[in-house]
Amino acid sequence: MAVMQYREALNLAMTEEMERDDRVFLMGEEVAEYNGAYKVSQGMLDRFGEKRIVDTPISENGFAGIGIGAAMVGLRPIVEFMTFSFSYVAFDQLVNNAANMRYMSGGQFNVPIVFRGNSGIAGNLGATHSHRPEALFAHFPGLKVMMPSTPSDAKGMLKAAIRDDDPVIFIEHENLLGDKGDVSEDPDFVVPIGKADVKREGSDVTIITYSRSVITSLKAAEKLEEEGVSAEVLDMRTIRPLDLDAILNSVTKTHRAIIVEENWPYCGIGAGVADRIYRAAFDELDAPIQRVTAKDAPLPYNRRLELDMLPSVERVVEAVNQVLYR
Repeated sequence: MAVMQYREALNLAMTEEMERDDRVFLMGEEVAEYNGAYKVSQGMLDRFGEKRIVDTPISENGFAGIGIGAAMVGLRPIVEFMTFSFSYVAFDQLVNNAANMRYMSGGQFNVPIVFRGNSGIAGNLGATHSHRPEALFAHFPGLKVMMPSTPSDAKGMLKAAIRDDDPVIFIEHENLLGDKGDVSEDPDFVVPIGKADVKREGSDVTIITYSRSVITSLKAAEKLEEEGVSAEVLDMRTIRPLDLDAILNSVTKTHRAIIVEENWPYCGIGAGVADRIYRAAFDELDAPIQRVTAKDAPLPYNRRLELDMLPSVERVVEAVNQVLYR
């Protein structure tokens, strides 16, 4: 084990996979000469050269398409969007081509490609740089969607994504990049796709969450413990495919659930998760499921207004108190 930042864990995952498999390469805006806009690819150009660490023009639709073509002929690209808000420019490539190619070719072509980059409410970036697109991409069959919350998960989940033979949307939260934690240096350490993780055991209520909201939920659980409430925090980690068994096992134990996400409430991830819980475990619930989300409006630039948009510890605690009838 070594203590490293989230961004360093991502770097280590890509480096190990590129050393393991010479078909893996990284392409995107400023990934090479500038060492990555967020320094995730620091030092990789010097290590692997310009044929495997490739700077691209500001043309997301173009380089996403190049990556898909490369994957179809046997390479394993990692395509970085500087921010996932820019991925909308490549929407046709991701949801029409990458997601559908295996199906429409009758299994003749698979697309082993990872689209990765930052998203989330990250601090005075304004509406066009603060999108949380996970619900949008999770809507489409053929795409897998992963969102790690810790440095350890960042490494293990990215390695699993790179090794997968289908397209993976791998979304990192910008505000987590500097977080530090223990990370395995074992090159075979992999976190399986579609496997949730209980980040904190509890018995009174289940907090279902992912990405940066895991950090908020853990802080809320600590505050609730001071009030005599035992909250279990379940990190979904993979949005699609969903680890429904882990969710149902936790809810069946605690009989109460809230879902915390930085996404908007309308057609958000939490709506789909709540629907699955109600259909599979309705009789286990002792209270209606509560959802804590970002507020339903475009992101303001003003920092105070932006913070007010976010799911907060106080809002999570309030939702828990509601399902506990406190």
